[in-house]
Amino acid sequence: MQGELIEDYPEDARGHSCLLYGQGVDQRDIHVVCAPKEDLLAIITAYLPTAEEWEQDLRTRRSQ
Repeated sequence: MQGELIEDYPEDARGHSCLLYGQGVDQRDIHVVCAPKEDLLAIITAYLPTAEEWEQDLRTRRSQ
């Protein structure tokens, strides 16, 4: 029910979307890609972030 905005994609070709970081059951880290709409927040996908793609804080992408 709570999350932290870690990336914002206002110019996404499919419409404005963003990436949220939060913790779920048992404090498990989760990322949620969503799209704010006038009357709701549309969830596009949710996944468990990995150390291969994210820094230790799980909020900063690793350099390619």
